[in-house]
Amino acid sequence: MPRRRWISRSVLLTAGALAAATLTACGGTPPASTGSAGTTTAAAPTTTAPAGTLTISPSSAAQLCDMIRPELSNFRVQGPTLGRISLNAMVHDWGFRNGGINGHVLADKAMIDRVTTESCPEVRTEALTALELPSLAAGLAF
Repeated sequence: MPRRRWISRSVLLTAGALAAATLTACGGTPPASTGSAGTTTAAAPTTTAPAGTLTISPSSAAQLCDMIRPELSNFRVQGPTLGRISLNAMVHDWGFRNGGINGHVLADKAMIDRVTTESCPEVRTEALTALELPSLAAGLAF
């Protein structure tokens, strides 16, 4: 019995450490600009976002579409509940692959709708239908 308690404590400790590391990675200040005040090194934005929000490059937007497209049939088979969990995990995976922008995604969930509307409206529409959602932002829980 003591061994079982030790295992559950180690699992909780590991999960807590990972959660703390994730939250720490999402916080902080944005990197300083290396150019003059009027220049940037970012790619051209693909979305029309409110002032102060992150812009997504065309290749990053295409990557999100490419991640969602093959999962559409799984969304239909799994149903909206499991499909939403899958969408949530997929969006966070995409965020990690694109510089850890998960904090930005959580702060502006509508970003996912803007990106998919611009880059792959047919994929977005099929995902909304399969997941029974009014918007993809509504399917992001965390």
